[in-house]
Amino acid sequence: MRLRITILLGIMLLAGRVSAQQQPVYSQYMMNPFLINPAIAGYQGYTDFNLIGREQWLGYSEGPSTYALSGQTRILRTSYRNRSRVIRSRSRRRRPSGRVGIGGFIYNDQNGAMSRTGFQGTYAYHIYVRDIQYSAGVSLSAFQFRTNVTGGDLYDGRDPSLDGIRPGYSPDANVGFLVSGDYFYAGLSGTNLFQSAIQFGGGSAETAYRLLRHYNVIAGYKYQERRSDYGFEPSIMLAFTERLSWTLDINFKAYYKEDYWAGISYRTAGAVVTMFGMNYQNFYFGYAFDYGFGDIPNIAQLGSHEIMIGMRLGDSARRYRWLNRF
Repeated sequence: MRLRITILLGIMLLAGRVSAQQQPVYSQYMMNPFLINPAIAGYQGYTDFNLIGREQWLGYSEGPSTYALSGQTRILRTSYRNRSRVIRSRSRRRRPSGRVGIGGFIYNDQNGAMSRTGFQGTYAYHIYVRDIQYSAGVSLSAFQFRTNVTGGDLYDGRDPSLDGIRPGYSPDANVGFLVSGDYFYAGLSGTNLFQSAIQFGGGSAETAYRLLRHYNVIAGYKYQERRSDYGFEPSIMLAFTERLSWTLDINFKAYYKEDYWAGISYRTAGAVVTMFGMNYQNFYFGYAFDYGFGDIPNIAQLGSHEIMIGMRLGDSARRYRWLNRF
């Protein structure tokens, strides 16, 4: 029984906060918001590949870990130039003329004897109205929940309530909306729309552990004076569930020549995040350190560490003459 309670808590703690999260948590989502909003797929016109590795609660031997690999792009009809060059010159940015964005990612969460592996495919559509881009996206996803429990882990060698945890894939769907301009963005997304369930033992569908719907509100604004090498970007993310448990991130990032950045984030769930990163040609690298001060500071003695590696293509012209139907 004690182990069953531990597993139930672990499901809720998989990379997240008990009262508000059943989803993976990322500290550097500002660099890859596609992970939390499907409308992001292709919204800047780039082709982007991103790998994130996250280790939480390093002072605890079985702390959660998260790994995610994502890719997203815009199906373009005409060329598109790097936006960072245009910010310096203050000339009018050329819009990506294709309207369709596609993407996908796979992830794995591990927390002691429990793990969850999932994948997601995304379709997004973007339209311009004057200088504002409106985007909408939908994702189909599935995940597999597994446990690695042996008789030696149980108090009496067996717990019937843990028999038959089904490792099959559970389908789900996400949806997102985004409004963006040259220097701002604001979006809303919803995940776990089908509320996939995890079945324990011989119970029925009515007794299955069902995931809650989650909602994320993101917004940010980038400020950079004309011909300046420095830029600043305050942003927020509000995450809440259908039961109205919530957490708020308040973020601030500074840029130098678009090649280096550093930032700090305050999370009301009980953490302060520091981060820094750099660009090198088509590659970018980032590191974030989370220091927790909430309910579990003694467990997370050495904090949480997150490394991000990405590749961004699109600085030169890309032409898809055969895609005129978009």
